[in-house]
Amino acid sequence: MGTMREDTFERLYAEHAQALFAFLRYRTGDRVLAEDLLADTFERALRARRRYDPRKASEKTWLYTIALNCLRDSFRRRSTEDRVLEHIAGGPSFGYSGELDAIADRDLLSRGLEALSEEEREAIALRFGADLTVPEIAKLTGERLTTVEGRVYRALRKLRESLD
Repeated sequence: MGTMREDTFERLYAEHAQALFAFLRYRTGDRVLAEDLLADTFERALRARRRYDPRKASEKTWLYTIALNCLRDSFRRRSTEDRVLEHIAGGPSFGYSGELDAIADRDLLSRGLEALSEEEREAIALRFGADLTVPEIAKLTGERLTTVEGRVYRALRKLRESLD
């Protein structure tokens, strides 16, 4: 009952690849790396599709769990996060008036992100980079809803304080 057919897998790719890529791009700030991670995610998903159990998680949650594992493996090797920060700080509407401002803002954001724990950075990336809801994040990370909610709010508060 829990296995996934080939055509289902193709539909899954069609439905989720773009959003997953956007998430990975936010999380890494690197288009090429995001493309590699997207390929890794679907490769792992394809290999693991027989173990997929729809009673345990939605397809979206299952895919993001795999993507997160790929990301974590990659982050053990390298670490870049300013894209997520730019997004959180409001993206283009943050008021860049030129190159120098952009560099200063990015620097501010990077320092703000450094103030967060790894769990807080991940929660922020999932919430804003992947555009997942707090309940989806809780399911994905296997944490309690209140824990995730607190983490997201705490991270946002720390970021706002560091940006002020």
